[in-house]
Amino acid sequence: MTDQSVSGVTILRATRSRKPTTRRASRRKRAAQAARAAAVSTSASRKMRSAERRDAILAAALDEFSTRGFEAARLDDVARRAGVAKGTIYLYLRDKETLFQELIRAMLTPLVGTIEAMGQSELPLSQVADRIVDLFVREVYETRRKDVIRLMISEGRRFPKLAEFYYREVLSRVIAAVRALLRRGAARGEVPEGLADFPQIIAAPGLVAIVWSGLFERFEPIDVRKMMKTHVELLFGPRRAT
Repeated sequence: MTDQSVSGVTILRATRSRKPTTRRASRRKRAAQAARAAAVSTSASRKMRSAERRDAILAAALDEFSTRGFEAARLDDVARRAGVAKGTIYLYLRDKETLFQELIRAMLTPLVGTIEAMGQSELPLSQVADRIVDLFVREVYETRRKDVIRLMISEGRRFPKLAEFYYREVLSRVIAAVRALLRRGAARGEVPEGLADFPQIIAAPGLVAIVWSGLFERFEPIDVRKMMKTHVELLFGPRRAT
């Protein structure tokens, strides 16, 4: 056999010996990729189920607090409404107070962020006020967020720690944003300078609407959007920028 023949046989044998190894490596690679994909999918599913349980707990907590009040509400009943074991609540929250705080944070903090962004606007104050009215009606009054605010109105005096938390996380930020708007509006002559000292005036009809809806709506319904826009007209109408 010539050297060339020997060389050809050697190459052929080497090629044949590499093929099974290459196929095994390819199978191992595909298996590893499939395992990683399965792990990612499992992790995503767990996170989704966890988020769904958390949302169910918060919705059940709002139902219990609204029905019984903060003091009488029990975590056992929250768990029952949410369809979870009581111990599941403790995976997310320490106690009833932190549950109430998380309810405030989850439902109102995103909205507060939107109002803070509006507070940076350089648009005429009347236009920003109109947008805030629309936001309040759409995202608060027509949703269960109004129940959270109603709870604070009824429970805050008896539970000062909850009132302090609500002020820090919600009211203080909204007041700061509205005050900044009013100061810019005053500098442009759109509102009296003294109005910036009392940004609560802007929110007053919204609070009236929430209280009214809980106590007197069945006797005399009100058009909340129209009432709040009338309030904006009274405050800003005569000084609207041209």
